[in-house]
This record gives sequence, C-alpha cells and structure tokens, in this order.
Amino acid sequence: MDLSSISTSELADRIALVRDNIRQITERAAAESGAADEERNAGLLARQTDELDALVAEQERRLKA
Repeated sequence: MDLSSISTSELADRIALVRDNIRQITERAAAESGAADEERNAGLLARQTDELDALVAEQERRLKA
C-alpha cells in the first residue's frame, strides 16, 4: 500500500476511520456468537489492524521528516 501520495489530512482522516471500524468490529464481535461470525470478524479485524499499522507508520515517518 503506497501511502506517500495521500495528503497529511487525508492520512489523519483514514486513521480515524480505521480506528472507528476496529471499534465497531470489536463491538459487533462481542454481541455475536458462532464460529462463522467469529471467523469473519477476526478476518475483518486483522485487515483493519494491518491498515492502521501502515497508516500510523506513514504518519510517524512524516512527523520525523
């Protein structure tokens, strides 16, 4: 994922959005039960966490520059 081309404000917006997505997935996972739901939520959470890690790393790189 190449994040160098997005603006700093867009980066901050995407970080906020992904954090909110993670919060919503976590809340939904707590309310649901069943193996299929858990597997789906785990996959969603993993993808969102990976994206958040990449976004935060880009933000930190920019702050150090």
